[in-house]
Amino acid sequence: PDMAQEAAPVLLVVLARLVSSTWHEGSGYYAAESHTNEVYVEEPPPEPALDYRRVPQWCATLNIHRGEATCYSPRGGSYRSSLGTRCELSCARGYRLVGPSAVQCLPSRHWSGMAYCRQIRCHVLPAVLRGSYVCSAGVQMDSRCDYTCLPGYQLEGDRSRVCMEDGRWSGSEPICVDMEPPKIRCPDSRERIAEPGKLTATVYWDPPHVKDSADGIIKRVMLRGPEPGSEFPEGEHVIRYTAHDQAYNRASCKFSIRVQVRRCPVLKPPQNGYLSCTSDGNNYGATCEYLCEGGYERQGTSLRVCQSTQQWTGSQPLCAPMQINTAVNSAASLLDQFHEKRRLLVISAPDPSNRYYKMQISMLQQAACGLDLRHVTTVELVGQSPHEVGRIREHQLSLGIIEELRQFLHLTRSHFNAVLLDKAGADRERYIFPISPDELFVFIDTYLLSEQEAARRAQSGDPCE
Repeated sequence: PDMAQEAAPVLLVVLARLVSSTWHEGSGYYAAESHTNEVYVEEPPPEPALDYRRVPQWCATLNIHRGEATCYSPRGGSYRSSLGTRCELSCARGYRLVGPSAVQCLPSRHWSGMAYCRQIRCHVLPAVLRGSYVCSAGVQMDSRCDYTCLPGYQLEGDRSRVCMEDGRWSGSEPICVDMEPPKIRCPDSRERIAEPGKLTATVYWDPPHVKDSADGIIKRVMLRGPEPGSEFPEGEHVIRYTAHDQAYNRASCKFSIRVQVRRCPVLKPPQNGYLSCTSDGNNYGATCEYLCEGGYERQGTSLRVCQSTQQWTGSQPLCAPMQINTAVNSAASLLDQFHEKRRLLVISAPDPSNRYYKMQISMLQQAACGLDLRHVTTVELVGQSPHEVGRIREHQLSLGIIEELRQFLHLTRSHFNAVLLDKAGADRERYIFPISPDELFVFIDTYLLSEQEAARRAQSGDPCE
């Protein structure tokens, strides 16, 4: 017996060396060479031949990598691996226990199970469209991943996600959206002077440049208003441009074009005359021509032009009564003085006491305004040679001129007759009885008025009424 007691400690030391000689990779603790990674479930063993109560280390010492084993032995704290010892297994923060959470040292010198500590890892986060993320510790627990978006995009959702103890990421996956509208700049507003002789100005400009922080240069821009190079009338005009990026963010700008028409003071027509102007009548570049009514002659400049200084060239002319020269050598020379100026009503009577003659002169005297309005001059040929009298107003005609007029116009001296000549000197109507002014005026207004005369009559009306 004494020899057996002395040999027991030696056997225990040898057994401890054998048990601690092998490290099973990944298991987290040491075991005997003959041990495997299997978990043993044993029936209550028969009474061993060896007195194991006297063996302090029955199972291999537990050593959990990245973990801890808290053991309780029936024989006290000095017997951590003795038969019946129960160990609670746990892992350090960031690691998860794989296997049973508690093991017991069995009579077979095996622990009742095997476990190890595996690092807690989350799945790799997916890439973010138009963005990225940076993680503090990869996919390990407590790793924080911060999201950012490309320039021009804004983050919607969680800005950061953390790998949690359950191996899942906190929050949800954010997205990068384009929230910023494009940047657009219109040309500066401008003012233009209407072109000479026109009431419009042709204006050119370059379309605006549009740049989006997400999409870059945007070339498709919508215009509201006339195109560049259009003619703009007098006044202020607003031009608008609008652009959209691919995310339908909208940006717009506007500028104005102001067209000014330089104008001269409004010209007044001369007395017994009128104006014929181009363009708008008093705008820069307009030309006004002074014209006199029939029976009046212009004295002074005929044309005046509105300058850019808003002043007219020249000065206003006058319309003076035309001078009739009866000291001519022929009737043709006399009639030429009225060419394109006056109409002539030539009256012939055998003597001043002729009833028709007196009636006709009386009616014409009462209608002097209407005659002058229609540019009609009366020529009287009265009496028999050699006492025959010819006159135009207060101007007396020579006997030779009287005779030529009668022959040229086929006017007899034997009875009352009259002839109406137009401004070209053509014979337009003949009368053998006195004609009333109304009848004469209807004929002239219907057949002899020029377009300009008709337009002026329509504009000014009848001043004789």
